[in-house]
Amino acid sequence: MSKTAAKPLAEQAIVQAAHSPAQLHFRTLRVDTPFQPRIDALMKTNDWYDWGGYRAPASLWDEELEYFAIRSQAALFDISPMVKYRIEGPDAESFLNRLTLRDVAKLKPGRVHYTAWCDDAGHVLDDGTLFRLTETRFRLCCQERHLPWLLDSAIGFNVTVTEETEAIAALALQGPTSFAILREAGFAGVERLKIFDLAEFPHDGGSVVISRTGFTGDLGYELFVPADLALSLWDRLWQAGELRGIRAIGYTALNRARLEAGLIVANADFVTAEHAIRADRLRMPDEIGLGFMVDLEKGHFNGRRVIAQARSKDTLQHVLVGLEIEGNIPAEHAIVYHRQKKEVGLVSAAIWSPMAKRNIALASLQRPYGDTATDDLWVEIYAMRELKYERLMKRAKVVARPFIKLDRRTASPPAEF
Repeated sequence: MSKTAAKPLAEQAIVQAAHSPAQLHFRTLRVDTPFQPRIDALMKTNDWYDWGGYRAPASLWDEELEYFAIRSQAALFDISPMVKYRIEGPDAESFLNRLTLRDVAKLKPGRVHYTAWCDDAGHVLDDGTLFRLTETRFRLCCQERHLPWLLDSAIGFNVTVTEETEAIAALALQGPTSFAILREAGFAGVERLKIFDLAEFPHDGGSVVISRTGFTGDLGYELFVPADLALSLWDRLWQAGELRGIRAIGYTALNRARLEAGLIVANADFVTAEHAIRADRLRMPDEIGLGFMVDLEKGHFNGRRVIAQARSKDTLQHVLVGLEIEGNIPAEHAIVYHRQKKEVGLVSAAIWSPMAKRNIALASLQRPYGDTATDDLWVEIYAMRELKYERLMKRAKVVARPFIKLDRRTASPPAEF
């Protein structure tokens, strides 16, 4: 009798299951987006990462050239894994005004705004974009999943909250030729979209919502379509963009562009309140550059009292700043010092910017450093040189964000490159 046969049946089942393909799910990411067949066909690097449980490309063919596709042509990026909620009903506006920092009453149908929301202690739970599709129907897009929080917050409001992440596929089309591609694809009237406008267009027997938004600081659009129409939308854009240099890209290239635009990422540049384990990692809106969103005139919203109190008593402890660093070695995750001695913060994202021709970074600093004390700041970089790390202390200067500002992002009507 073999050793395997001698084992109890239950133990045999465990051994077999451990080697069956169905049980190897922990080695692979679990969910494909509706655009996966097209992305798989273009994948050259086999460079994947996990975006909220989805199999997403970090790069597809060359991360450097993918970045330059954003800045000189048009880049297509699958944003389907972005969490999407449909919020609708007679009280949708009142509910979202109670939930988020900005005044939703000022957001008109056919418009989008960037917003954030906090817990009752005034700490940021997430940031995202709010699309007002009609008077009573909204779409909230963000990084993290918040359905229990949203449902609890909706008690007492005549409103329904539905997660539609899997039902709605989405693409970001970014870069100088993005408008020309949409017009070539037959989306008549897309030239009327100003920055943060949205409109619905017919597509393949259904419709696609196109907004003039993006995460690159460039001319660009985001397209939302029912999942069953995803592939036909991709093919429509791909065919229209053939002569306009359309390329598919991964997150690495997008991350470089967003940093040049001075945009922050949840759980990268700040820790969201639901993920923070240590109390000193929590952040208020003013501490991560989102203070401009806070509308204290609109009435009560989550965290309002604490945020107002922190402002009036000047008890805010951190500030998120843009840095320009001497040299050309990126300072990602470098410690920031004052006078090369006192540790005052940490760099969360950094690159050598091809557009700005500067070594740039985002950093979270302890006040007053980066706020009223901005002189004599340094970053500590460890650079690999011929199989040896060398410690470099480089000067850092607090600078305004965005690091680059492209007129074509807001030009109306957009230029047809």
